[in-house]
Amino acid sequence: MVHQYKLNGYNIVLDTASGSVHAVDEVAYDIIEMYKTSSPEQIVSAMLEKYADDASVTKDEILACIDDVRSLEDAGKLYSKDEYEALACNYKNNSKVIKALCLHVAHTCNLNCSYCFASQGKYQGDRAVMSFEVGKRAFDFLIENSGTRRNLEVDFFGGEPLMNWDVVKQLVAYARSIEKEHNKNFRFTLTTNGLLIDDEVIDFLNKEMSNVVLSLDGRREVHDLFRKDYAGNGSYERIVPKFRRLVEARGGKDYYVRGTFTHNNVDFTNDILHMADLGFTELSMEPVVCAPTDPCALTKEDMPKIFEQYEILAKEMIKRKKEGRPFTFYHYMLDLKNGPCIYKRITGCGSGTEYMAVTPWGELFPCHQFVGDPKYSLGNIYDGITNTAIQDEFRSCNAYARPECADCWARLYCSGGCAANAYHATGSINGVYEYGCELFKKRIECAVMLQVAEADE
Repeated sequence: MVHQYKLNGYNIVLDTASGSVHAVDEVAYDIIEMYKTSSPEQIVSAMLEKYADDASVTKDEILACIDDVRSLEDAGKLYSKDEYEALACNYKNNSKVIKALCLHVAHTCNLNCSYCFASQGKYQGDRAVMSFEVGKRAFDFLIENSGTRRNLEVDFFGGEPLMNWDVVKQLVAYARSIEKEHNKNFRFTLTTNGLLIDDEVIDFLNKEMSNVVLSLDGRREVHDLFRKDYAGNGSYERIVPKFRRLVEARGGKDYYVRGTFTHNNVDFTNDILHMADLGFTELSMEPVVCAPTDPCALTKEDMPKIFEQYEILAKEMIKRKKEGRPFTFYHYMLDLKNGPCIYKRITGCGSGTEYMAVTPWGELFPCHQFVGDPKYSLGNIYDGITNTAIQDEFRSCNAYARPECADCWARLYCSGGCAANAYHATGSINGVYEYGCELFKKRIECAVMLQVAEADE
């Protein structure tokens, strides 16, 4: 399958199965578009008619271009056959190790964000914090179920994990004390709203956390619209100075400032650029996850505006890089030469199989977005996986699991999409979150264009 599009002056052709990217001129672009449905004679006739005013477009040049396209096809770089479907099912069925946990150390939060998918950190339940004993058992469970895999990941999550800071520190110390004994290497991440950051927290995070995710929605008025404390006060002024201190002490790396955009700020590029102007260079901005009836939910009418914003962002990134002011946008991170292996590209994030979330009392869920939904309780860290039917359902989630993905050019970039988003949008992890699909495809088009522009410099 081939996908063709034009963006920022570039004519881009993607070959889905091989991952090949071709930046071509107008004539080659049109020839490729006709190549599979027309004879060489028909292509020549159509091109001569379309480019009648261009003396450089001759029959011989067109035939030479057709030969070039045929050579790319023979080399497996255009119209290549997708032979990965069997691998997708076999890999997940044969993979029996757990490599990452999301530890919900705090089902409580000191902010009252109205769009919070986790019900202000409570996850549709009671407020709770994880004890050291439960966390310790979670680490033991991970080691016991990780097989021979050495590198393991643990995310400290909430709610707000800094509200259970002493337990976070104790658990990191415990993990460090046992990793050599079990030939493991732990990589830690923590996500925070920033209110409780102080110098002691900064020092510890910079020593122990491989990555830190900092929640900031952008401009003050946008951020404070939703991210308020329980007294109704915005949090922007309190957290931005702390984030800047943390990032500076961290050497400006191994962090993300992550925002959420809603129906209220579909001009989210302005929020990303605001964060860049604050000095943050590692940025992410996610579409809101909420019920379609929520006032902040994205609508069909928002889509063209959002697509335009992604294009504006990509062009601004090119401009700022030339000016010596580059920044990274998470969704545009794309390595066309040394990206994810084919197994990762066809099987996705591993939620419910290789990756799970752990509640404060040790219950297991496929990921943080399923926590609190009894239908998706997998078991617990003491008895292990007891709901094997649900786990088998997640094993079937891959780039080929949905009929809608069969003719989608982006399936080996999205790996079938987010199971949680599909579930929340359709009621099934095998459904399709249409808005999410369209946004993802637009982001990939922009990300590829950025790579083409960089190669063109």
